[in-house]
Amino acid sequence: MGERFKFVAAVHLFILNEKNEILLLRRYNTGYEDGNYSVVAGHLDGNEEVAEAACREAYEEAGMIIQKEDVHVIQTMHRKSKEERIDFFVTVERWSGELTNKEPEKCDELNWFPLEELPENTIPYIRRAIQNYQQNRTFDSFGWQEDSEMNAAYIDK
Repeated sequence: MGERFKFVAAVHLFILNEKNEILLLRRYNTGYEDGNYSVVAGHLDGNEEVAEAACREAYEEAGMIIQKEDVHVIQTMHRKSKEERIDFFVTVERWSGELTNKEPEKCDELNWFPLEELPENTIPYIRRAIQNYQQNRTFDSFGWQEDSEMNAAYIDK
């Protein structure tokens, strides 16, 4: 019997403020989607709960201190990129610490944007996940077929 298939797992943070804005970062010098906007995110390190990974990434990338109980999983996405991925999307509305770009070598902007006015150059699967959040969709598949309307057929309403 061969080796079992393994997913790449990541957590993406929808850090929201009282103005209904989301924190976005513009990727820079990473070799992946550089110049485009994403959210604070990162891979799970293994032997780490999703909420713990979210807290760690928030601090590593943005200097935000988040408590596990303030992390709420709101969506899962089964995504096909270069490899298959499972993305967990979480919301966070409370934090402490000073918002700081702690990875200027990977991010050249960290800023708040209205949920209804995302930058044109938001990474497509991130845009889709934000739309899913706004429509209370908890699951999506993305990148499996070229036709995004076909992907929409798999969304759990």
